[in-house]
Amino acid sequence: MSLRLGIDIGGTFTDFVLLDTARGHALAGKVLTTPHDPVAGVLRGLHDLLGQAELELAALDGISHATTLVTNAIIERKGALTGLLTTAGFRDLLEIGREARYDLYDLFLTKPEPLVPRRRRLEVRERIGADGTEREPLDADGLARALGELAALGVESLAVVFLHAYANDAHELHAARLIAEGWTRPGISVSLSSRVAPEIREYERL
Repeated sequence: MSLRLGIDIGGTFTDFVLLDTARGHALAGKVLTTPHDPVAGVLRGLHDLLGQAELELAALDGISHATTLVTNAIIERKGALTGLLTTAGFRDLLEIGREARYDLYDLFLTKPEPLVPRRRRLEVRERIGADGTEREPLDADGLARALGELAALGVESLAVVFLHAYANDAHELHAARLIAEGWTRPGISVSLSSRVAPEIREYERL
């Protein structure tokens, strides 16, 4: 792989580095990030850099991409208004976490506020066992009531994190279907823990 391109989309600039490993040459470029559509800035910078190098896109052996946009959105809390659906009894998991303290001896430590406040974290009766077997079916009526509450709060994005979904994602998938059928506001984004991070331990998935 002799021609490799690196792209980094930052909050202000999108940076490019074209590396010719065979000859040991590098060419850099920079354009303003287009926050409304980050791809637009990438395509403009890519066009400019390849024009400088007199190369076609097909000549590249690999492209690596990174971005701080998600990190920035989390730090600045500028993302979509998000609601969280959890298994009954696990509403406060986001706040409890692993009970880890990043400064063990600070008696006045204040942890950051959770990204989803408690009023937008709702529970649904359902239960999958650690072995993946269904212990309690998904309460469709309870889910519908929770969706009504979240819609009234203006939620634009939903995260669904059910217990042991890494072992069996049936309830999360069922919830996603019911959300698609019952959500009254247009353009809702739904993230399922079993799709985003299907790993053991619900806090890590959350």
